[in-house]
Amino acid sequence: MKPIVICGPTASGKTDLALELARQLNGVIVSADSRQVYKQLTIGTAKPQGTYQNGCYTVDGIPYLLVDFVEVTDTFNAGSFCTRVRDIQKAYPGKSLIFAGGTGMYLHAYFVGMDQLPPSTPQTREQLNTLLQQHRKEGLHELLAQKDPLSAKQIPVGNVQRTMRALELYLLTGKPASELKSGAFFQLPDPGKSHWVYLDWDKEQLNTRIAQRTEQIFDGMAQEAKQLLAQGFTPDTPALKTLGYPQAISYLNGTLPRTQAVEEVALKTRQYAKRQRTWFNRYTQAQHLTLTRYSDFDTKKLTQKILSCVR
Repeated sequence: MKPIVICGPTASGKTDLALELARQLNGVIVSADSRQVYKQLTIGTAKPQGTYQNGCYTVDGIPYLLVDFVEVTDTFNAGSFCTRVRDIQKAYPGKSLIFAGGTGMYLHAYFVGMDQLPPSTPQTREQLNTLLQQHRKEGLHELLAQKDPLSAKQIPVGNVQRTMRALELYLLTGKPASELKSGAFFQLPDPGKSHWVYLDWDKEQLNTRIAQRTEQIFDGMAQEAKQLLAQGFTPDTPALKTLGYPQAISYLNGTLPRTQAVEEVALKTRQYAKRQRTWFNRYTQAQHLTLTRYSDFDTKKLTQKILSCVR
């Protein structure tokens, strides 16, 4: 069976649906989540609770791959994701692969392709972090607009990571990032090679799910942040830049009361979900599962809908 890709915004239930699919297909799950890759970040990233069996992260007896293997000081990107997935294909021949995650760039890079661009360097990252501290995200985006107007138009001011990467490409090559890209970014996956499923929640229902999950995970997130800080890691550590952890640190430092911290995390999560919806709406070939109320999310019924379209 061709790979099945479960995509959608955060808190939409991708993990639960992927697990049910894997049970029925005797398959393995490939996580496409850029933050669940980190060790020591479990509750705050909504990483499914699992254990290592024979060196493989396993959830309810199902291999759940590409989670819990990156050190908190390291970074992981789309290129690394593609390399790892190719290794997984070799390691699990004949197995159904179910991809689940909300990091759209990872999925796009693997199923559509990505440009071969120069990797980050410590020197350029240090330079850009200094600029970010001096000029904040607005000033950094303004600098990008001067060097690469087209990229600046495509990248929101609040997306610091993409802004920094576009500037970094300019620093590394002397050319605007927009000139280095082939156009694969705007292509669509071949429906003959993968089946995409989009969890299309009613906006208000999704916001309610986000609020509930934020309240449930915040204290665990704060505890994870506290443990990392106690180990000597700083708030600038890559893993601690994950959505929600800066607010958890502010709560631990006493600069944000818990109620306000939770509200800020929920707000930022809603904003992130909006960006994810915008990203995944491009995949017009995807099977949309419309979810207008909580009872619509029945993983067994949804799995049957998916399999009826794949087979």
